[in-house]
Amino acid sequence: MNLKSIHIGKLIHERVREVGMPVGRIEKFMKCSENEIESMYRESSIDTFLLLRWSKLLEYDFFRVYSGHLILYAPPSKRHDISRPKDNFPAFRKNIYTEEVKSFIIEKIVSKKMTMNDVVLKYRIPKTTLSKWIKKA
Repeated sequence: MNLKSIHIGKLIHERVREVGMPVGRIEKFMKCSENEIESMYRESSIDTFLLLRWSKLLEYDFFRVYSGHLILYAPPSKRHDISRPKDNFPAFRKNIYTEEVKSFIIEKIVSKKMTMNDVVLKYRIPKTTLSKWIKKA
């Protein structure tokens, strides 16, 4: 899976084929026609409400694809001001690493394109987490 360039419609269509979801069930759940469904498959982006519905229907978290992209390709944040005022956004205790992200990182280390320290610095993945991934690989 290419996490750098995401075409969500293609990913949804792949998942539909993978699980063998009948079109009638999709139409009923998504409350739309077959033409509208086909149109969604061609879209490179999709409304979050629709993406949530697809995630529920196909029992796959499509939002994790975007989380993986952020982990790998977002510019590093400036962490100078640790004592920021609290905001109303929920704070998640752990990062979400998909299998695709893990594979990408492990491949970089195994092929010696990056060292563990390079990965820790660039992607802000804890060294203990990285060690566990490598042991399991």
